[in-house]
Amino acid sequence: MIKTNANRLQNLLEIFSEYGKTENNGVTRLALSAEDIAARKRFQALCEEAEMTVKYDDMGNMYATLPGKQNLPPIVIGSHLDSVIKGGRFDGVLGVLTALETVYTIKEKNIELDYPIMIVNFTNEEGARFEPSLMSSGVLSGKFDKKKMIASTDKNGTSFAQALTESGFEGSETNRLVEGSAYIELHIEQGPVLERKNLDIGVVEGVLGMVCYEISIFGESNHAGTTPISMRKDPMFTAANVVVDLQKQLQSLDSDLVYTIGRINAYPNIHTVIPSDVTFTLEARHKDPGVIAEVTRMVEELPVNLNGCPIKSTRLWDRDTVDFDKTVINAVDSACKELGYKENRMYSGAGHDAQFIASYIPTAMIFVPSINGYSHREDELTSYEDCAKGADVLLNAVLKLCFEKVNK
Repeated sequence: MIKTNANRLQNLLEIFSEYGKTENNGVTRLALSAEDIAARKRFQALCEEAEMTVKYDDMGNMYATLPGKQNLPPIVIGSHLDSVIKGGRFDGVLGVLTALETVYTIKEKNIELDYPIMIVNFTNEEGARFEPSLMSSGVLSGKFDKKKMIASTDKNGTSFAQALTESGFEGSETNRLVEGSAYIELHIEQGPVLERKNLDIGVVEGVLGMVCYEISIFGESNHAGTTPISMRKDPMFTAANVVVDLQKQLQSLDSDLVYTIGRINAYPNIHTVIPSDVTFTLEARHKDPGVIAEVTRMVEELPVNLNGCPIKSTRLWDRDTVDFDKTVINAVDSACKELGYKENRMYSGAGHDAQFIASYIPTAMIFVPSINGYSHREDELTSYEDCAKGADVLLNAVLKLCFEKVNK
């Protein structure tokens, strides 16, 4: 088995950690910001130095291609360079840089491949500046409408379309990723499982199905000191009752179900006023569509009125479970085993560009451990040793797919 250059990969990671570096060693590299543009320019320069052809599409996605001996659909590898505000220095960028290290090693070892190898940097994966997340892969896969996406604005009123044009990375729709022999995205786990189980690699079989509801409870606003408890229609205490009841029901479903009350708002949100209404979100994730259906049933069977307070639930969004391609999964799994790395098959609880690309290109993902399970925070950390192991798996999975003629 061939291994990548761990020191070279570490150097790449340290270089890119400077783009948008924060005081606490994290990064803020919002999509199409000055920091992101600088990172993109450096990435392009490195790819061109490695004799790769770099193109952009109409969403600003970057494609760097190492030609193959035959005119075949490329094997695509990569992830994203943008980050959340005060995020970590491994999220997304690790997938792009391990892809670059894979190409470096292929060239260094003079390995000739029939398949072109394409590195992709997806624009605005995080959705931290322009909502929604997974914006560009969503457009590529037909999940999102381009006109709506490019009209999305940041907090200053700048549209995605304007930012893209000003960035210099606006290309042609003809450059879009429309076919591929395979897509592999390497990513940090963003959870604690691999570290807790003392494993090197997560072989990702798919992405969990998800559903998100907004639940609103309407009461009667009044003075907090003069309104007797018996005469109140208090939506906050009613919301508390609903949340506790939902938790009890959800706990009874399946131990692998994850669910979150992520946002809660009270109006007018003043300590001397009984709220007039309270709204909160409930999000749930599981790989079994049947379990997600049970969550939906529980929410939609909430009482229409409780304690004199009307209750309304609205489904904000949902995403089906995505199962990745068995051939690509097996290539990743075989690479792990042959390298002697301890691996675990798993589903991703977080969304990734891979889940949309999987709709038209055979796809799998590789996870490497996140120390303490931390991500989307400045102290996000993955050891350089684990980064290198992930790169080794990516390289050898790509070679397996090339030599096994994945699309023939």
